Amino acid sequence: MILHELISYEHLRLIWWVLLGVLLIGFAMTDGFDLGIGALLPFVARTDVERRVAINSIGPVWEGNQVWLILGGGAIFAAWPQLYAVSFSGFYLAMFAILMALILRPVGFKYRSKIDSPRWRNGWDWALFIGGFVPALIFGVAVGNVLQGVPFRLDDTMRIFYDGTFFGLLNPFALLCGVLSVCMLLTHGAAWLEVKTEGAVSDRARSIGSVTALLTLALFVLAGVWLYYGIDGYHITSEIVRGGPSNPHAKTVALAPMAWFANYQAAPWTLIAPVLGVAGALATFIALRARGEVSALLCSNIAIFGVIATVGVAMFPFILPSSADPNVSLTVWDASSSHLTLFIMLVATAVFLPIILLYTAFVYRVLWGKVDAKAIESGDSHAY
Repeated sequence: MILHELISYEHLRLIWWVLLGVLLIGFAMTDGFDLGIGALLPFVARTDVERRVAINSIGPVWEGNQVWLILGGGAIFAAWPQLYAVSFSGFYLAMFAILMALILRPVGFKYRSKIDSPRWRNGWDWALFIGGFVPALIFGVAVGNVLQGVPFRLDDTMRIFYDGTFFGLLNPFALLCGVLSVCMLLTHGAAWLEVKTEGAVSDRARSIGSVTALLTLALFVLAGVWLYYGIDGYHITSEIVRGGPSNPHAKTVALAPMAWFANYQAAPWTLIAPVLGVAGALATFIALRARGEVSALLCSNIAIFGVIATVGVAMFPFILPSSADPNVSLTVWDASSSHLTLFIMLVATAVFLPIILLYTAFVYRVLWGKVDAKAIESGDSHAY
């Protein structure tokens, strides 16, 4: 037996679907509070010292947190090349906006304190706000569009044709998902500030986070109701070949009301995902009001897991449905790389992912504790 045949093609595809979810959730849990704090910066911190305290709460970790985004993009490129090709070309302008916003973050961190000028620093503070708010919004908008179907087509030679526009992405349901994403990450950022800061910054973060936690809960439920009653889901109507060659043309797909909820009916235990989304958001609100530092951050992570897992479970096995030609929608079973490629990647992941996790845990352990405002005021050379 050839080594890579120890794991079937079907199981490798399923494993990589789970791993992609792990990477996306890991990004939201780690870089999510970085984005949230950037978007909160003008509102939780009013003086220069307070804003530096907020920035330095993520100063040692924000660069490492972005690794999860790079890993997610790399995994899509290598494990799901058709998904990468369609999404990165169809969402080109949206991706460009995210990239430009993310570029503002390191520039803002590095240059903000170079000149002791209120106008200079205030300008970079708003740049950091854009760098946090815009990606959080667009990520949610993208998910909302995926749930409705993306207007792409594939011809017989697998050439991609995208029929949508950038402004077409900004439809009501997608914007609702975008606002949900923003509120979720604002809550996460507030929970992190509760852990890492004291005084006025912590108090304001707790107040704002309490509101955004309830908004996250309400918007998550509203999005679910809208999806249930107002948006048709996708389901495969032909025979499903789980271990065959990747060919999106080799199936038929139909739209049906409430189809995105079929997996929950078939496997009721998967309802744990939306339950965690709702319970996590509510528990975050309670923990913030009770001044529970670590508990608020933990509950916020649970909410993020629940919200993202809810979407993944609802869509399975679809990873990018097509509204222009449903039959070429991309699924777990027909949009992956080869059997050998997935196996080699799995071996590499089994080696390097634990190293990344251990190093990340080590960094957080070493750098745990409150940001010292007095050290920043005294001119700590290591602070932003």
